[in-house]
Amino acid sequence: MKVYLLSLGAGILVGVIYALLQVRSPAPPVIALLGLLGMLVGEQVVPLARRALSDEPLTLGWFHQECTPKITGVMPSRKDDA
Repeated sequence: MKVYLLSLGAGILVGVIYALLQVRSPAPPVIALLGLLGMLVGEQVVPLARRALSDEPLTLGWFHQECTPKITGVMPSRKDDA
């Protein structure tokens, strides 16, 4: 939760600085969010390619366990850590 609040605070601070300098943000919010989503999805191409090149199976279960939490930002539950 602390990381989310720090991120929000940093965003607000940058917004205030932009307003004081009377400049607009570099991208409309929807475009910026889509760009961030693209970055998160793109980061998963490397582990996917490594797994494919090492002849390990690419299963939906592996994708959901390894990639989906990194894309959605959902932390694994304690039972998954065991």
